[in-house]
Amino acid sequence: MRHIRVDLCVIGAGSGGLSLAAGAVQMGASVALVEGHKMGGDCLNFGCVPSKALISAAARAHALSAVRPPTDTDYAAAMEHVAQTIATIAPHDSQDRFEAMGVQVIRAMGHFIAPDRIQAGDVQISARRFVIATGARAAVPPIPGLDQVPYLTNETLFDLRHRPDHLVIIGGGPIGMEMAQAHRRLGCHVTVIEGVRALSREDPEMAAVVLDRMRAEGVQIVEGQSVIGVCADDAGQILVDLADGRRVVGSHLLLAAGRLPNLESLELGVAGVAWGKHGLTLGADLRTTNWRVYGVGDVAGPLQFTQTAAYHAGVVIRQVLFALPARSKTSHIAWATYTDPELAQVGLTEAEARTQYGARLQVLRAPFSGNDRAIATGKTDGLIKVMVVRGRPVGVSIVGAGAGELIGLWALALANGLKMSAIANTVLPYPTLSEVSKRAASAYFTPKLFESPAVKWLIRLIQRRLP
Repeated sequence: MRHIRVDLCVIGAGSGGLSLAAGAVQMGASVALVEGHKMGGDCLNFGCVPSKALISAAARAHALSAVRPPTDTDYAAAMEHVAQTIATIAPHDSQDRFEAMGVQVIRAMGHFIAPDRIQAGDVQISARRFVIATGARAAVPPIPGLDQVPYLTNETLFDLRHRPDHLVIIGGGPIGMEMAQAHRRLGCHVTVIEGVRALSREDPEMAAVVLDRMRAEGVQIVEGQSVIGVCADDAGQILVDLADGRRVVGSHLLLAAGRLPNLESLELGVAGVAWGKHGLTLGADLRTTNWRVYGVGDVAGPLQFTQTAAYHAGVVIRQVLFALPARSKTSHIAWATYTDPELAQVGLTEAEARTQYGARLQVLRAPFSGNDRAIATGKTDGLIKVMVVRGRPVGVSIVGAGAGELIGLWALALANGLKMSAIANTVLPYPTLSEVSKRAASAYFTPKLFESPAVKWLIRLIQRRLP
């Protein structure tokens, strides 16, 4: 048994853990990084990277569909593109790169053996501070019969090379809907089953634009129905029974019904760390009930995004390296769903803003159909909504082409407390989709400038006095 002592021990080499380890070691701290599975974690291997690579390949197939329908060969090629994308990015997250920085990388599952010590393989690690960054995995819902049929999750989906004839997806969240549209565009029949409302986290008006497009492309979306049983027939088909008596028959089943934090194997009780089914019990400073231990990323809260994990890393580094106070917040964290059209959100939705601010809220809207670049490229399905209180945005919802890119300007505004005038005064290239944001911002000043009797009176007075 080998024993090492470091300033910081990071458990989990996903996006949050890697950000922490790289930042800490480059600023002079001694760091151990423990990973029992794949470097890069879920984002690189099973999440953001492969899903967006598949979406891109599917978009190309969709563009060619007017010439010829997608084939099984196209599906295999799309999945090979996914594999190549992962392989291209993997060196950035590799053990070799982090060891070259000076991080001690231990490739074994770790668990606490004391409040200030963990064991990973044949190595015991003592540290001044620990950070749990173990991520999350696909939830397996308690559906009768599910344990008797083969099913896919995001960890196994990208291993396919033969195109599913009919992919049935349980779960209508971002993962389910992204994969539904991508597989439909690659020639699969697709049915999505959602117990409540598809894309339920999003503004309903914005989500409807996406759902309408997907249905028009042939994706079957069943909402408001729970799955009461699953079985397989003699031909190997998967039979999914719904609460209303309907039965959906598919060739493959994908589970996309939420995520669960990876915490069970850590022996958290030994360390005095409290946790529940939604993750660690944390304060706003991301510290657990053991003052030596912090949590970041998917184990730390509801916004399970790569960008959240990276943000958490910065909050923790400020504390463990510089002994400075820092608190996390969520009001400025933006996210996107990469369907076509895309969905993006930062801050409050319209419904949330109305609940919080009532009559003080002003909602600004600008459709993509009024944007010259959208018209020129034939991508006019879309809308931006900006929720404003006393001249500052408190939330922005966008649906449309490039929404994931367009939200960046508003994320900047919310993170830095900018006023609407900062957006309205920005000079943008013409024609760009970004002008839809400026149009929405300018709409805030329209009543004050063009519909105000006082302004018109003042202009007439000035004009009379001019030589």
